[in-house]
Amino acid sequence: MTPQPVAESSFAIVANGFAQGPAQALRDYLVEHRAHVVTVLHPLTREEGRHHLVSEHANGALVRERSRFVPLRPPLSYAADPVVPLWLPAVDVWFGFNPLACARGLVARRFGRTRQAVLWSVDFVPDRFGRGTLLTRLYDRLDRRCCLRADARVELSESAREARLAHYGLGANAVPASVVPMGAWVERAARTPEDGDRAGRVVFLGHLVPRQGVALLLDALAELRRRGSALELDVIGSGPELAALQSRAGVLDLAAAVRFHGFLEDEREIDRLLAGASVAVAPYEPSDETFSRFADPGKLKRYLAAGLPIVLTDVPPNAGELAREAGAEIAPYEPSALAGALESALASPERWRERRELALSYAQRFDWELVLGRFLAELGFAGE
Repeated sequence: MTPQPVAESSFAIVANGFAQGPAQALRDYLVEHRAHVVTVLHPLTREEGRHHLVSEHANGALVRERSRFVPLRPPLSYAADPVVPLWLPAVDVWFGFNPLACARGLVARRFGRTRQAVLWSVDFVPDRFGRGTLLTRLYDRLDRRCCLRADARVELSESAREARLAHYGLGANAVPASVVPMGAWVERAARTPEDGDRAGRVVFLGHLVPRQGVALLLDALAELRRRGSALELDVIGSGPELAALQSRAGVLDLAAAVRFHGFLEDEREIDRLLAGASVAVAPYEPSDETFSRFADPGKLKRYLAAGLPIVLTDVPPNAGELAREAGAEIAPYEPSALAGALESALASPERWRERRELALSYAQRFDWELVLGRFLAELGFAGE
């Protein structure tokens, strides 16, 4: 079958969250390839407010953009997501980045408003809203239904694919899933310079919740400062733990060494901060509630695209591969161990530059242009 040109096709993208992720990357890819793209972004967290953003692109340009106000914050606003907005134009493919979004695509398909409905799962959590709760049971039922009824599925990692199938007791009856890893716009990313180790800055990017391990990172930095280290830290992101972490930094006498930047809408500012760092950290808490056990965290790819040596805990499924091939170092979830890994990362300029090159080389495999181009080809679409 002859592939359908992306530029002659139309797509709907429905997702939760405004930070850069696969939904935003897919939108940008399709827009650059001159497709007709309608994007609906719902709030994911309470910090993201009560406005839902709807945009439409055609021929590589923004046609219209509007905001829909809903007088509810997440998670209560999730109930309104399937009807915001009430109407969307007919498209060739509907990408739903969660079960609710995909279910709306299945309804659109039934009424002839799309030819294909795709479930794009950005994580897997066995008990998303608590073990045995009504919300978890409803979520699982809808997710399972989408796994059976969608035209195509996407998982971020092989471990997530296997875990979802096992959790729902699915086999050959499930729609086969393509594993599409998180990527980065590698060629566009700002990179730390070859003497970036001299900056003496550590950077963390992510949502500020306990499972991200930022409190542990502050403890590690405090230990390093007590040893006489001049390392400083940039924390990029917001979340329910922000105020507590700022207070903890003060208690640990780190107020002058830590900068909390909050949520940054300007991607160029995030790139600037990453490129100005020497080491990037991802100290995930090793618990059953950590989403990253089955995920492919996007921040790791952004770290790599910036050429940053990474220090992380052994939680993401690709942690071992990053250590073997991308110059990363795995540290136990303990302040002294994390402090030692950060100190080691800057102990030798030669080794630091070697790790930088490994990170940049590894990142090339995950350029969004390649990753998304391959997947769309599987769906029967061809770029320019």
